[in-house]
Amino acid sequence: MKRGATGRFETVTYGDESVRAFVPLPLPPTERLDLTGSLQIKLESAHIAIGRLDSVSTLLPGTGLFLYTYIRKEAVLSSQIEGTQSSLSDLLLFELDQAPGAPLDDVVEVSNYVAAMQHGLTRMRGGFPLSNRLIREIHEKLLARGRGNEKQPGEFRRSQNWIGGTRPGNAKFVPPPADLMPGCMGDLERFLHETNDGLPTLVRAALAHVQFETIHPFLDGNGRVGRLLITFLLCHAGILREPLLYLSLYFKEHRDEYYGLLDMVRRDGDWEAWLVFFLDGVIKTANGAVETAQRLSTLFAEDRAKIQQRGRKANSALRVHEGLQRRPVTTLHEVAKTTGLTFPTAGVGMRVLTDLGITNEVTGKRRNRVFAYTTYLDVLNEGTVTP
Repeated sequence: MKRGATGRFETVTYGDESVRAFVPLPLPPTERLDLTGSLQIKLESAHIAIGRLDSVSTLLPGTGLFLYTYIRKEAVLSSQIEGTQSSLSDLLLFELDQAPGAPLDDVVEVSNYVAAMQHGLTRMRGGFPLSNRLIREIHEKLLARGRGNEKQPGEFRRSQNWIGGTRPGNAKFVPPPADLMPGCMGDLERFLHETNDGLPTLVRAALAHVQFETIHPFLDGNGRVGRLLITFLLCHAGILREPLLYLSLYFKEHRDEYYGLLDMVRRDGDWEAWLVFFLDGVIKTANGAVETAQRLSTLFAEDRAKIQQRGRKANSALRVHEGLQRRPVTTLHEVAKTTGLTFPTAGVGMRVLTDLGITNEVTGKRRNRVFAYTTYLDVLNEGTVTP
């Protein structure tokens, strides 16, 4: 439904050019959203998909096993949208103090994303509200090290930014001027805290994401924070008990449509077209996460059955296998520490897994060797490998 522009333009001067910067109207939209008909059906389907996802802990021995690697997969995907080349294996090697195959700056950027995500979740679980202060804290973690750390980590911008082009004058989109941006973020914070406007949480998350990306309150890292905001909103509202829904892969696969719909909302006020796209992403992503959990549960059970046929060596191998479910890229020292096995016994167990083709050694070294649970990684790597 086209309602007209969802904001106004303010003329600002940048260098010797006059530029029109877009200032969005506060949420919710002044004209009521049409959540009836096919959109209502899609919203109901999205809630069902999220309900299945929220029960994913029943599909695995422990949700923590899935969360550890799934959060890292999201960090890789969200950072790839911004141009990094890091893979999930690169990140896991980096966390073991091993040399990754991708450029170090790329891997540090992904590692920062994991830290930012975990910081936000920890704060909210401790009762801290989803607020501008928390958004700034998350941003500070995101840009704490490596690339972008000179772009005012944890601070809202005090200068004009732009999207696309080499300057505001030839940019594809120019966000609000720096002096108006804090007011826009204040309006967004009030919307995040509103509970009496009748909007479903999924709709609220969809609207808030567009608004955040339109305001673009930081000099760098806006896309990554904006994608995290979706998951944080769902967790904060209790729709998800664990942070298992991430739309980065969906946005990556439909990049042109994603950016086109953001522009359409700003230009035409067609929130419903964006909501259809967003809810399709929720349904596809939630169902994909459940399928992944089911595949991993089956994989673990099948591999456990193979190990149990190895007689006396099976006990140590089963404990090593349990350790690899928590960390699919690891060293023998790490396995010994997490399982309580002695180093020699961990080595015996790992040899059983390697003989069965469950693990392989990835460094080629005689000492300080690193082992990967290859099939587990193959499942998680789907969609993260850049062409």
